[in-house]
Amino acid sequence: MSQKKTNQKTSLVKSRFQIPRGMKDILPEEMPYWQWVFEKAKNLLEYYGFSRVETPILEKADLFYKGTGKQSDLVKKEMYLLKTKESGEILALRPEGTLPIARVYCQYGLFNKPQPVKLYYFGPFFRHEKPQLGRYREFYQLGWEIIGENSPVLDAQIINIGYNFLEEIGFKNKEILIYLNSLGCEKCQNNYLTALKKYYRPKLKKVCSNCRERYQKNPLRMLDCKDEKCLKIKKEAPSPLDFLCSDCKNHFQMVLDYLDSLKIDYYLDKNLVRGLDYYTRTVFEFNIKNHDSKMAIGGGGRYDGLLKSISRIDKPALGMAFGVERVIEALKERKISIPKKEPEIFLIQIGQPAKKEALRLIEVLRKNNIEVRENLAKENVKNQLEIANRLGVKYCLILGQEEINEGMVIFKDMTSGIQENLPIEGIEEFLKRRLKINNQ
Repeated sequence: MSQKKTNQKTSLVKSRFQIPRGMKDILPEEMPYWQWVFEKAKNLLEYYGFSRVETPILEKADLFYKGTGKQSDLVKKEMYLLKTKESGEILALRPEGTLPIARVYCQYGLFNKPQPVKLYYFGPFFRHEKPQLGRYREFYQLGWEIIGENSPVLDAQIINIGYNFLEEIGFKNKEILIYLNSLGCEKCQNNYLTALKKYYRPKLKKVCSNCRERYQKNPLRMLDCKDEKCLKIKKEAPSPLDFLCSDCKNHFQMVLDYLDSLKIDYYLDKNLVRGLDYYTRTVFEFNIKNHDSKMAIGGGGRYDGLLKSISRIDKPALGMAFGVERVIEALKERKISIPKKEPEIFLIQIGQPAKKEALRLIEVLRKNNIEVRENLAKENVKNQLEIANRLGVKYCLILGQEEINEGMVIFKDMTSGIQENLPIEGIEEFLKRRLKINNQ
């Protein structure tokens, strides 16, 4: 086959097999951001007493029907569903993280443990919606939940952890915007919805078609609409804060008092409702400010009635989650550098005996926690030195036939160019001392 035909065939294969729409590959050069976000979150959350839990990517679809309501956009438009061959059972690719955690709490009797139970998760979720910057059909969430207590101090703590996490990964105080609202209990919400529908009734011809549909089935979602012609109308809508019962009003005031004591800035937003129907009382959203614009990157709130809707367990709960892709996008926009642990040593080898010794030496260094890089497939010294220079290593170890015969290794300082012959046996102790001096 000619070179021209080979290239055409390769090009055809590349264009035929591409990632599905709305999905995203995480490439090696981007992975440090993901590792940075996860490690910072892990250390912070475990300090606050959270334990990590992993749930299956597939859940029974009925879990989301009961938990979020059959009229929610998530259930009606966004879930990926499949039917099992054996029983015909309907399963869903998990579209959010709270309901699987609630299931775990009920299924494994975590209500018998000391309360509250604190759990966190990090993993992929799936929603069939229009892809856009920072929003994919497969997306990752970092979330944490507190189940079993209704104290307002927990509302403040979960917001504080979110704030601390953003500071830990590199965002500045003035860039972090926190918006707060309270939707009240079921009784408060019923009274508020009556007033909301009364307000919107004469304006239905002026709102978008989606809001006209929501008015009939889910009027609270009208406050979440981003359509231009709906924005002005919802500004004058009644506030749920005006319909709070005394208990809900006191709860929310205590949340604000706790946040004030932590000196955390926040903004009250009467139109903040979140995207799912199970929220009660406190709801909040985190945004990152960028010049004159802002980007929502996460949020959460209380869901005191959720567990009862999927089980016989009636326990209060709250939680929050960050969209990892959006967090990383915001980090990149600010050119926040991610610390990288770069290798300081490169191992060069020439010839088959040297490759065998290199394999052994790599394991010796690994067991002594000394990071080393190599390219065992290369034979040429010049090529290997070029790789070492690109990596920016400080030192090279060079093994050739002569060094193998004498039980020696060449140690090369890449800055000064000075080389010295050292015994292979015990080279790890020499390197430890040199690296320690170099890093002081």
